[in-house]
Amino acid sequence: MSLDPSRVTTVTFDSYGTLVDVTAATNALADRVPEPEPVSRLWRSRSLEYTFVANQIDGYVPFYDILRDALQYALAANDVQLPAEEREEILAVYHELDVFEDVRDGIERLHDAGIPTYVVSNGDPEMLRSMVAHADIGDLVVDCISADEVETFKPDPTLYRHAAARTGTPIGDVLHVTAGWFDVFGAVHAGMQAAWVDRHGVPWEPFGPSPDLETESLAAVADALTGG
Repeated sequence: MSLDPSRVTTVTFDSYGTLVDVTAATNALADRVPEPEPVSRLWRSRSLEYTFVANQIDGYVPFYDILRDALQYALAANDVQLPAEEREEILAVYHELDVFEDVRDGIERLHDAGIPTYVVSNGDPEMLRSMVAHADIGDLVVDCISADEVETFKPDPTLYRHAAARTGTPIGDVLHVTAGWFDVFGAVHAGMQAAWVDRHGVPWEPFGPSPDLETESLAAVADALTGG
């Protein structure tokens, strides 16, 4: 597939892993866990698995609760026991994850070109408010659209269709920008175009639909839509 910039009138962005770096959660574990990296990786992977399962069994709970449960599992699986208070302190890192360097400039270029931008995320509304404030993009994005509004997570097409309706844009005129492979699948399946931002230098998935644009930065997304 290839991107058709002429069709794009609205851009939506994923949040965690795309705008902010979830691997920064390792730092919050470093003072409490002997080997923080495997705990951090399992925390992230398990939280996503919980969202996939929740969609299948109609078992929606807010994403912050899912992160809490996944953290508890990741610690236990690595033989780490921490009191609930310390687990909550680690969990709170999701309100101040490191922001990727290209975020402000990339979104600002789209904003200045007159292209409305939104955040579409599994995150709870409170999480997204703090993320937008921490990333300093509140003046650039029109709104945040949370899975909490429809009580279903990515990559269920319900969320992407809801997002398009919330933006007032025909779904085929939306470009969804994400670092998540499953997020690309969901967006394309729902009828959006999708740009995959390869944040970690990994190959694209051989299974499922391909993104309309593959890039390593938000600057390239802005180039594709504004002519560079």
